[in-house]
This record gives sequence, structure tokens and C-alpha cells, in this order.
Amino acid sequence: MGLNWGPAVPARAAAPVIASGGYTRIKDVASLKGVRDNQLVGYGLVTGLQGTGDTLRNAQFTEQSLQSMLDRMGINVRDARLRTRNVAAVMVTADLPPYVGAGSRIDVTVTSLGDATSLRGGTLLMTPLSGGDGIVYAAAQGPMAVSGFSVQGQAEQLTQGVPTAGRIPNGALIEREVPGAFRDLPELVFELKNPDFKTATMVADAINAYAVGRFRRRIASPRDQRSVVLQRPRDMILPRLVAEIGDLTIQPDVPARVVVDQRTGTVVIGRNVQISTVAVTHGNLTVRVTETPEVSQPAPFSNGQTTVVPRTEVAAREEQGRLAVIGGSDLQTLVRGLNQVGLKPTDIIAILQAVKTAGALQAELVVQ
Repeated sequence: MGLNWGPAVPARAAAPVIASGGYTRIKDVASLKGVRDNQLVGYGLVTGLQGTGDTLRNAQFTEQSLQSMLDRMGINVRDARLRTRNVAAVMVTADLPPYVGAGSRIDVTVTSLGDATSLRGGTLLMTPLSGGDGIVYAAAQGPMAVSGFSVQGQAEQLTQGVPTAGRIPNGALIEREVPGAFRDLPELVFELKNPDFKTATMVADAINAYAVGRFRRRIASPRDQRSVVLQRPRDMILPRLVAEIGDLTIQPDVPARVVVDQRTGTVVIGRNVQISTVAVTHGNLTVRVTETPEVSQPAPFSNGQTTVVPRTEVAAREEQGRLAVIGGSDLQTLVRGLNQVGLKPTDIIAILQAVKTAGALQAELVVQ
């Protein structure tokens, strides 16, 4: 189907509604297939460190890289044993945005590769960044911004943040463009970030309602639970079409899911989670063992020996458990029932796991 790159047809439909009251824009729940970032990586050297760089005796790759760099500059140090601590070997990573042109700049992240203690105050030397195909797309260079720091004395060390990682804003210059253009996409497909058949159907319905008022025909159809396919209108510029579709709003459907993190005690309960009516009681048994050793001192001139007499005290205490009926058809009722028991986050996690085992939790339980 040919494309007419003339002026857009005047809009006949109403302007897209601003997302509110639980409604979300399509651009926030779906992305256009084929329009994505590309990851870049490179190996380089950071110089100018204040004695916090790599130990060349331990990080031999740093010494070899430094010798190769100086050799390319006409300085022969192949037979010399370098002892500098102002250089560190690093890995440089960046994300190449879609359809970025040569000469643009992107941010890069720099992380230490050897035993350097801090990259603060360092400058990254020119580092080629290549993609998964091995082709160099950008070159990074510049002073680093490191938020963490490390201070060490003879008896104490203070470290805040991560001093062996930093960023260079606009530190990479694009040297080569990724092949392809937006108009060369074989088809327009919106892919949901959280695949769901109902959400895909709602996205297609919202696009068709917009297209009927704009083009007098339907242009979207759901392919599966992840993809919604669009037919290209002949009388509209594609970037404008994608921009207007992205501002359409829907109310996405979310699965019933409970996510718990046992390390931090975090519990996240989805909106559609339901619990069948169950009675729950929870009590803790605390056993405390206290050791209070005593010293037995012999009488004077009795030729006795001083000994340590153990004294052990064991106490067991079980907290009073309250029986509560938990059940509800919405999130507010469920949270109110859990709060009635008066539990800590770790106890709530244990109860949710037990309720799931009993078959009363009508949701997916994800334990991290």
C-alpha cells in the first residue's frame, strides 16, 4: 500500500481524553514493535585518579592496555615495569536510542574492571562502543561524575555509595547510524508490556473508535495477547498517527497477583485479589536462653582453684494469638481483615503463604 506524505487530513474525531481516574495512555502500556534501543559496550581506560586506580601487578590487563596505548603514541615502555596507580581499566556501556543520527550524543555508564578503589576525579579516554554485531556505533570520552566516595584511615574506613561506578552525561558521540528508518517498518504493531487478552482487545477497540471518527473505518485488530496490528491509512503521516494513538486512554486489566519479598518484608497486593472466607490465627513462640556465668573463688590459704560456674536460665513465652475472619471481594476488605490481626510484614507473608496452600487465595502468589 502506497503512502501519501502530504498534509494530514483535518481531524473529525474529538481530541484524545487525558488519562485520569485509573485510565492509562496506550503509549504507557504498549510500545511500537521495531522501535527500540540497542545496547553498546566497550573497554577503555580511566586516567587522572588520585592513587585509587588499579594495582598493575594484580590487574595485568590494565598494564597491557596502558602499554599498548603508549606504544600507539610512540612511547616504548614494553621493557619497563609500570607502577602507576592513577589508571583503571573500565567497561563502558550505553543505550543507543532508535533512529538517532550521526553526531548526536548519548549518556554512558562506566564501571571498574580491576581492583581500583575509586573512579572519582577520573577522565575516560576515547573508547569505541560496539553493538552485538561487532560494529562500532559510538565513541565515548570525557570526565566522569561519581556520586560515591571512599575514605580510609589506619583504623577505620568510610564508604558511601559505589565509588567504582560513574556516568558521563552526553559522553558518547554517535559515529554510525543503525540501518533502517521509521517509514521502512514492515507493519505497525503495538506490543503490550504486560500481555493480556482483555487489555489487547481494549487497545484495539480504543484505536478503532478513534479511527472510525477519523478515517471512517477500523484499522486495528488484536493478533494475540501481546500484539495489536494496525493497517496504515493512506492519507496520514505515520508519526502523527502513532502520536495520536499513543494519547488514547484505556483502563488496562491486571491479573490477580500478590508479590512478597521475604528479604525486605514488602507485600504488594493487586487490585483484583480475592480471598475466600477463612479464619486465621497467628501467634509467636519465643524461647530465650540467658547465660550468666559466675566465678567461684576459693577461701584464702585453702589451696583451691578459681573456677567458673555456669548459670543458665531458659524462658519460653508464647504470645496471645487472635482469631480473625479474613475474606473479601475487594482490596480494601482484604487489607482491613489483615490489619485486624495486627501483624508484622513477615507474619503477613507467612499467613498469605498458608492461605494460598489452603486454596483460599484466589490469586497468583509470587515470592521473591
